[in-house]
Amino acid sequence: MSYYFAIVGTKDNPVYEAELGAPMNRPDRDDQRHLNQFVAHSSLDVIEEMMWSTNALYLKTVDRYNDKTVSAYVTPSNMKLLLIHENKTDDGVKNFLTECHELYIKMLLNPFYEPNMPIRSIAFDNKVRAAARRYL
Repeated sequence: MSYYFAIVGTKDNPVYEAELGAPMNRPDRDDQRHLNQFVAHSSLDVIEEMMWSTNALYLKTVDRYNDKTVSAYVTPSNMKLLLIHENKTDDGVKNFLTECHELYIKMLLNPFYEPNMPIRSIAFDNKVRAAARRYL
């Protein structure tokens, strides 16, 4: 089963993205990546509407596209964490997004990282992938 995780900045710019649990040598890998990016981008408007109607950080399921479900987590600084998945339990998704939020906070504490800039840290990527193996 494959997952697509993205962190979107306050100006709707991509900060981080990862395909999780997907084999690297699939022939349709590029098409799937573009589809995931499209689904994530199209769900941003729904997230913007939902975040003003609740004070919860975890917004649960915000959008659906065919067999894909988009779950979102909005930080107090208006960063959006998106996970595109297929029929996964809410607890695992919530725990994964919460841990990714904590990892992002630790990234913000790095004096060499500027907020809203792309994250290229290999350590951050490895920790996100470890959280995905643990919760998803």
